Amino acid sequence: MGSRKTGSTLTSDRLNKALKEYFGHDSFRPGQREIVQAALDDRDSLIIMPTGGGKSLCFQLPALLKPGVTIVVSPLIALMQDQVEALQTNGIGATFLNSSVNLQDTRDRERDILNDRIKLLYVAPERLLTGAFLAFLNRVQEQIGIALFAIDEAHCVSDWGHDFRPEYRQLGRLRETYPGVPFLALTATATGRVRDDIIKQLHLNDPYAPVSSFNRPNLYYEVRPKGSQAYAQLLTLVQQNQGSGIVYCLSRKRVDELAARLERDGIKALPYHAGLDDKTRAANQRRFIRDDVRVMVATIAFGMGINKPDVRFVIHYDLPRNTEGYYQEAGRAGRDGEPAHCSLFFGIGDIKTIEWIIDQKTDPQSGEPLEQEQRIARQQLRHVIDYAESSLCRRTIQLSYFGETFAGNCDNCDNCRHPKPVEDWTIEAQKFLSCVARCQERFGMAHIIDVLRGSKNQKVMQNGHHLLSTHNIGKDKPMEAWRSLGRALLQQGLLDESTDGYGVLRLNYRSWEVLRSQRSVQIAIDTTTASRTAPETEANRAVAEALFQRLRLLRKTLADAQSVPPYAIFADSSLKLMAQQQPQSLAEFAKISGVGSRKLSQYADRFLAEITAYRQEQGLPIEPTTPPSSEPLSQPTSLSETYTITLELHQQGLTIAQIAEQRNLRSGTIATHLAHLLEQGRLLDIDSLVPLERQGAVVAALEAVGPDSLRDLYDHLRESYTYDEIRLVRARWLRENA
Repeated sequence: MGSRKTGSTLTSDRLNKALKEYFGHDSFRPGQREIVQAALDDRDSLIIMPTGGGKSLCFQLPALLKPGVTIVVSPLIALMQDQVEALQTNGIGATFLNSSVNLQDTRDRERDILNDRIKLLYVAPERLLTGAFLAFLNRVQEQIGIALFAIDEAHCVSDWGHDFRPEYRQLGRLRETYPGVPFLALTATATGRVRDDIIKQLHLNDPYAPVSSFNRPNLYYEVRPKGSQAYAQLLTLVQQNQGSGIVYCLSRKRVDELAARLERDGIKALPYHAGLDDKTRAANQRRFIRDDVRVMVATIAFGMGINKPDVRFVIHYDLPRNTEGYYQEAGRAGRDGEPAHCSLFFGIGDIKTIEWIIDQKTDPQSGEPLEQEQRIARQQLRHVIDYAESSLCRRTIQLSYFGETFAGNCDNCDNCRHPKPVEDWTIEAQKFLSCVARCQERFGMAHIIDVLRGSKNQKVMQNGHHLLSTHNIGKDKPMEAWRSLGRALLQQGLLDESTDGYGVLRLNYRSWEVLRSQRSVQIAIDTTTASRTAPETEANRAVAEALFQRLRLLRKTLADAQSVPPYAIFADSSLKLMAQQQPQSLAEFAKISGVGSRKLSQYADRFLAEITAYRQEQGLPIEPTTPPSSEPLSQPTSLSETYTITLELHQQGLTIAQIAEQRNLRSGTIATHLAHLLEQGRLLDIDSLVPLERQGAVVAALEAVGPDSLRDLYDHLRESYTYDEIRLVRARWLRENA
């Protein structure tokens, strides 16, 4: 059994309804609709979308709309658990299989998959390619079908990526075994070379491959000099930026020291690095995700794919090793689209540390240096240093690394908010570019500068470059001035550099425009290295709002009761809309972005009550509203169209499964509709939905553990009752016991 074409049967309107139904969003983010449609059309795709752009939805929504199960390849256990937990909170059938799952649970989950109760299965590449698991996949394909293979963090496929993982190389074997199943490869960062390698290694067939803009306009970027007062600046940044944050360090020792020091200074902080045991790392990450601590101090072992959208700041206390890694690590701030702050401390000592790390790249068998890897790593380090030392708009530098042009003047980085004086260096640029041309575009920046400044070292003499007309024409300026100019030419797209680790400089058409005096070159001159105080951000002002803070506290209480992360209840952005709009009815609450039908029925009453209490305390008018769903209703509230259709089909005698099939929705969605109708008093009899003998067991569970958490009820009933049954009986019980 293979996946069938589904895209042609789904209109734009139905896609929008599915988006709202499952995820609570009123509209797609840029690029998402086209990606989802390509997946529904069974087309291979390579999706490059920045952190916070909504990559997960691009495979989760098609998974819910296509027949069969979607296999999600994910590199980290923590990532799988976060995403599965969030999906289950939304009532979506999802699970994972990895080393943390015992044998009995594995068998139970496999049975659920084969019984078509699961739409998304998360699995690590190491497990996916074992003989036993491939045999299980064959059974899945035969019985229910595989809808899609989603390869998350796909840059791990390429050894040119910043986090290459050899086991990802083997995923191309899946195409040989399942040639008819579409592949969707996703990553937040990939240069052109990495993108080509992903397509090649995964055998993607004519993939839909849009590249979203890498620009994250909500992030403020700054670089600070790393001097003797670096920790004092770090502490000030943490104190100024309210909300959660991550501090990255190069070494485990530095992580432990900073975490302890922040704790002593009154900041709730925890360490995270590979030297901690698995249990401690998992516990620390869980406490951070659930807002029990504010700050995670970590090595780069922490964070890939971490599903926490409300990180308000990321600080690199040590210099990152490469631009891709920095972009992705800094990008863990502000995934919810709200303003966030990214700081990088730059000190010469860090360069020496990274150079030492690069020197340790040796063949594990022979002990010989891996020269090619070392060359690439050194070139990547040069790019990071160029970024840190540059006076250009930070976004211009970042985006040019990924082949994207940005005009500059973003007004959201230190260089744009505090610009340095600009000078015309067109003549100097012509000298530099002329020297590149006369050296036949075969050398890197250091050699070009040596020639310009009149060096007669061995390399210059051997190549006869002491005889060039450009030899010694730049002796009037120091080496660093020429290096700054060279960096500016690269960052402004007026010069190209090879990506093979050698950093060979090459001219492009813009270079020739400069040489012909058709284009001028302006560069910023750094006249001060004084540190700057972090600007007040919109986030700082927003989190100070009393109602927003009260809603956050309510969210945390509900999350703790259900043992889920706070963002699984509502994102910060949804809470801010609630605080701004202050809805006072179910209809108004349903219009908040992030409120789907499930969350409307599950949380609306509690949040509306909190908003009403706040307005009463502030002396604001309270509009008359329909009673909460837990109160008896003499006059039922009006129903939305989707509930009305479900009610009519139920009254015609259709089962949940039949309604779901007719409406092209999941059975869980229909059960949620019926539960809402029960709470409103629209339905009084559920005997046709849940057998009487099973109703009694669920009622006993409700009286034993309470109605707050479906998961607690499911566990109490030893997983022998479905969530649909529990949801329906709970709805009637809540109404009868109001």
